Amino acid sequence: MLVLGIESSCDETGVALFDTARGLLAHALHSQIDLHQAYGGVVPELASRDHIRRIVPLYRDVLQRAQVEPSAIDAVGYTAGPGLAGALLVGAAFAEALALALGRPACPIHHLEGHLLSPLLADPAPCFPFVALLVSGGHTQLMAVAGVGRYRLLGETVDDAAGEAFDKTAKVMGLPYPGGPQLARLAQSGRPGRYRLPRPMLHSGDLDFSFSGLKTAVLTQVARGLDGGDAADLAAEFQEAVVDVLVAKACGALRQAGLGELVVAGGVGANQRLRERLDAACARMGAQAFYPPLDLCTDNGAMIAFACAQRLQAGRGAKALPAAFRVFPRWPLANLVPPG
Repeated sequence: MLVLGIESSCDETGVALFDTARGLLAHALHSQIDLHQAYGGVVPELASRDHIRRIVPLYRDVLQRAQVEPSAIDAVGYTAGPGLAGALLVGAAFAEALALALGRPACPIHHLEGHLLSPLLADPAPCFPFVALLVSGGHTQLMAVAGVGRYRLLGETVDDAAGEAFDKTAKVMGLPYPGGPQLARLAQSGRPGRYRLPRPMLHSGDLDFSFSGLKTAVLTQVARGLDGGDAADLAAEFQEAVVDVLVAKACGALRQAGLGELVVAGGVGANQRLRERLDAACARMGAQAFYPPLDLCTDNGAMIAFACAQRLQAGRGAKALPAAFRVFPRWPLANLVPPG
């Protein structure tokens, strides 16, 4: 089965082809970082317009690199939510129109399900069941995953997600957009412990997260001054605080679920310090952590194509054609029946 995947939920346009027999054939990604940098964050209308400009050339590029004709495509998967409404509509409209023209099924995919399943593209890959730590943009969640479409929420953030905290803290520290990766790079040259920041909800007794107060603690420290330290030390302490909480909660989820495999997915999953600490913690408890390839940690079409293929093989994904389509800017992963 050959599946085309389309991702356009925020500020990256992704297109990919996945073959269930041969694996990932080709994928292409355009990032809008340069477009939004002047504004210090994503401007939804500009994001939507850029998706319109990029999606057709990326589609043609992927088909050319995979040496595939459109008629060979068996299904089209696209991100239907959550995300920016206008950006989602661009990808959904293109995917549904293409599927209709080809007479193929279209499959609306949950953005976070794409991230959650993306480590299955790695080698080695995890096996069901496993615990998933989703750290993508505005989402930080722990899920027990029994199979495709069989997800149970174990814990989630009650305010800022880890990725949001990285971005907002970077802005407080005067780092350029996109702030999260900039802060992580700065932390590499710093020393944690020079400043003491809180580890929110570390001992809460549950698997929920809270990172808003950590961001506020950095803001307070910056307002007081660095007292002989430097920004790299503060960045390193912030990163260590986030990692301490993520590692503790992830290990707690493994124990609670009685499982030995942890999947880490989403943009923050590319953080090297988080990977080092999770690998060490899992080794101590006889478990194993799995990650997607670094180039598939951020939003991409490959994860959508793969999730679509998995859903179709499990008999959970396709819509009959022709059919009206909708996008869902808010869409809980725990309930993969589209809302409304």
